[in-house]
Amino acid sequence: MYNTILWDVDQTLLDFEKSQDYALRLSFERFHFTMNEEIIRRYRAINDAYWKRLELGQVTKKELLTGRFDTLFEELGITGISSADIAPVYQEALGSVYYFKDDSLTLCRKLKGTVKQYAVTNGVVSTQRNKLSLSGLMQVMDGIFISEEVGYEKPDVRFFETCFRQIPDFQKDKALIVGDSLTSDIKGGNLSGIACCWYNPLRKENASGLRIDYEITNLWEVEEILSCQNP
Repeated sequence: MYNTILWDVDQTLLDFEKSQDYALRLSFERFHFTMNEEIIRRYRAINDAYWKRLELGQVTKKELLTGRFDTLFEELGITGISSADIAPVYQEALGSVYYFKDDSLTLCRKLKGTVKQYAVTNGVVSTQRNKLSLSGLMQVMDGIFISEEVGYEKPDVRFFETCFRQIPDFQKDKALIVGDSLTSDIKGGNLSGIACCWYNPLRKENASGLRIDYEITNLWEVEEILSCQNP
């Protein structure tokens, strides 16, 4: 029976894309630049590519935070503003709003006391802690593990092993990670030897070859997984 759930945050418990769009629009408006859907789509693609590179250890978090804007500005031919100017504005805005996926707060509240729950995220410390606190999720979790504080990024096995050492009475065979990212959450779960639940609401194909113990399209299916474990 699982007694510990490791929850990914962005695009799992919280709708990162909605927060991202809000922060991007606000940041561009602050510097008097016009925003449109094409710019948003391009930024999303660039941002996703940088996060994948971070997972692979090809860039640092510091390089990611400014590099994605450098790349975007170069592609769009935007001058008169630097990534160093817009990055902190964007990051602050990103941490000031939250949107739940599948009424996740209600689910986590319902599970509290039944299983231990921890948030595991590669996000920026100030951003993640602020939105987790504002959303009420921090008050429900038994702990928060953020890569910058842990010292390693998901899917690095050292991230997970560090988390495991800080969870009281942790047992790998009783832990389940729930996340939307195959390359971060599921790969990390594979490498660290815990059960993996892929949150896949868009029903994407999986060509990764990674072990997936459970695949769900709605977070409330986790409750069903837990109930099936009961004797």
